[in-house]
Amino acid sequence: MRIDSLSASADRAGKYKVVFSDGSVLRLYRQTVEDFGLYTGRELTETEITELRTAAGQMSAKMRAVRIVAASSVSKKDLQNRLVQKGEDPLQAKEAVKWMEELKLVDDRQTAAQVVSRCAAKGYGSSRAKQALYEKKIPKEYWEDALADYPDQTENILAFLRSHLRDSADRKDVKRAVDALLRRGHSYADVQHCLRQLSDVSLEEF
Repeated sequence: MRIDSLSASADRAGKYKVVFSDGSVLRLYRQTVEDFGLYTGRELTETEITELRTAAGQMSAKMRAVRIVAASSVSKKDLQNRLVQKGEDPLQAKEAVKWMEELKLVDDRQTAAQVVSRCAAKGYGSSRAKQALYEKKIPKEYWEDALADYPDQTENILAFLRSHLRDSADRKDVKRAVDALLRRGHSYADVQHCLRQLSDVSLEEF
């Protein structure tokens, strides 16, 4: 099969468009173009075409993996799932994750620590942090270490209550504030303790 045309420059995604004599099209990263020594007019055997398509898929999965990791903290399992959801071949997605791990660009233990740190910084309770770890598909073997030094959230709970409850606050206002704190991952006992510091109101009333 002959290459009818090869774009002189990359598109916005950093890929070069290759059009073959049978009308099929491949969009390749520069490294793949150079690795295969591609140019307009070159004839490729069926074996070379197969190898080229495989290499194109592998490079696509790797580059997409890099973009995903650069945008947010992900676990290995989460990264692999995202790659497949984006249309990458499952096997090539798995290989891309392994490649990222070898480059130390994805590390479940480190990701777990980052996820927990962000939850704490936002004033969330430890339950919300656990939910985030679950959603990120972090293996449970890393949860305990990541949560071991979770900071006390008393001041954050008190600040939240003060900002939502004024002198005129009624029982409905208190209940809404309490429910919001529970959704943020704080325990019932911790919220009750803080509420009692601000007034004589007990959560047992709700």
